[in-house]
Amino acid sequence: MRTMQADVRMRKLTYLLAPGMFLAGARAVMGWAAASRPDVLHAHWALPNGFLAALAARRYRIPLVVSIPGSDATVAAQNPLFGRMARFAFDTAGLITSNASELRDAAVHDLGADPRKFDLIAYGVDPDALKPDATGTVELRSQLGIPGDAVVLLAVGRMVYKKGFDYLLRAAALLKESDPRLFAQLRLVMVGEGDLWAEWQALARDLGLADAVRWVGNVPTARMGVFNNLADIAVMPAVSKPATGLAVSVLDAMSCGKPVVASRAAGNDLAVRDGVNGIVVPEQDAPALAAALARLAADPALRKEMGAASRRLIETELGWPQLAARYVAHFARLAGELRR
Repeated sequence: MRTMQADVRMRKLTYLLAPGMFLAGARAVMGWAAASRPDVLHAHWALPNGFLAALAARRYRIPLVVSIPGSDATVAAQNPLFGRMARFAFDTAGLITSNASELRDAAVHDLGADPRKFDLIAYGVDPDALKPDATGTVELRSQLGIPGDAVVLLAVGRMVYKKGFDYLLRAAALLKESDPRLFAQLRLVMVGEGDLWAEWQALARDLGLADAVRWVGNVPTARMGVFNNLADIAVMPAVSKPATGLAVSVLDAMSCGKPVVASRAAGNDLAVRDGVNGIVVPEQDAPALAAALARLAADPALRKEMGAASRRLIETELGWPQLAARYVAHFARLAGELRR
């Protein structure tokens, strides 16, 4: 995260550090692979890890899986050398996974990856660690100065362009103008920091939202359960700027039984089923986002119904046990193919 400027370009210092990082990484990975000889190598991020793992996979004939979570595809496409390194990883891999069709398409069209190697797999959530639980929510509501009858909208993520939180703020401003009574019941809790944090705080002030928004900054993972359970509605208005994958925060909220309002971008369609466990709207469409939020904010029964559907999806499809089983099946296939 720290190598990127708002997740759209590399910081200049990164280019200076990259040669040393790749050399040290290659030495470490090659040494470990030589000693351990694993049945499968699974590299998370095409760069640097996919390239480093591909070196070892080719040298020691180990099946390779590469997973693309987001900005690594962007970085590779911006630099010819990095692009060749990513292509080397993709050519070596027997399986490439991503958590969004947009990332798959970027890897295929911009970096030459073989589309037949792909499987779309979300990163999932531990359904036993995050579950509906009201413990601590009353205290947190009080700490944040949120009235007991307020409808809480929760947005979790780094403050970078691809999260689209500026469209959420503009949607809230539209609600303030079109339905002041409903807007008065809303509180927007923003969790996370990033390069655009100050800029988006200024935008909220300019839009007259200062009293309705709570900017809580970074929250320890162990505390995220109470924040998710505090929420009435989770919001992920991600945009393709650049292409990115499904935010784990969406699955965290679903595991706590929350309905989700999401854009039609960034892999949200892997988790949010329109009209089932949430409402899906076009990306960069503040009026559509405002309408979806208004619909759920005004209908507690619908929120409860969609929230229950979210939890069922986690228990049956998007929890760690189900997703791990998919990976294990792939690993077994790749290891078996090598033995043959």
